[in-house]
Amino acid sequence: MLAILDLFDEHSVSWSVEDLHAELGYTRSTLYRYLKVLTDAGFLTSLPGLGYALGPRIIELDRKIRMTDPLLQAARPVMAELVLDIPAVALLCRRYRQKVLCVHQEASTSAFTSDYERGRARPLLRGAASTSILAWLPNYQVSKLYKARPEEFAEAGLGENLAEVKAGLKAIRQARHVISYGMVTPGVIGVAAPLFDGRQEVIGSLSLTVSDTPAMRERLEAVTGQVDFCARVVNTALAG
Repeated sequence: MLAILDLFDEHSVSWSVEDLHAELGYTRSTLYRYLKVLTDAGFLTSLPGLGYALGPRIIELDRKIRMTDPLLQAARPVMAELVLDIPAVALLCRRYRQKVLCVHQEASTSAFTSDYERGRARPLLRGAASTSILAWLPNYQVSKLYKARPEEFAEAGLGENLAEVKAGLKAIRQARHVISYGMVTPGVIGVAAPLFDGRQEVIGSLSLTVSDTPAMRERLEAVTGQVDFCARVVNTALAG
């Protein structure tokens, strides 16, 4: 039933019963039963002439998350302070399945924009915010990911074989941060540090995106230190 919700995105905002039946292959009786449950719960709404679309319950739940999510509550004030001192875009990201999901953004610059907004996901192998999470995954998960997508690891500059990948991720763990240059957006630098839950398992990352200028490169070591410090503040709050 929940697979129905996964079909909705900015390119497929509504679905007819016929299209859902063709896409999922459920029997019509099963499909109608699932649609009734999801509609009654507010996760879907029925629009005459358009079909089914995501419902108001999702908006209600999003507000509850904004108000109560411990990660967001711990990171939001730290991020606001961070971008006051540095012209940048700060991102709070969370690991979600085999993706990295942006859950909050703070910006203090007009030199560039980031479309990595709340609710948008990226692969685990793209950008500093993602790589800083990838580096702290257990070895067996990294091995499984590599076997499924070795070419993507190579394209991301993480290694041409599994041994190189593991060595590179170990170096990131020792540094406790990632710096990337134009990996997602040309002309910017990304600095990211991992975030952990109370069991010291990686759950996300705190990152800062700044313009790639000579002045910023001279300041990069200090900026990296600030990102590391802010991540430690969030980790301490989550541990407590």
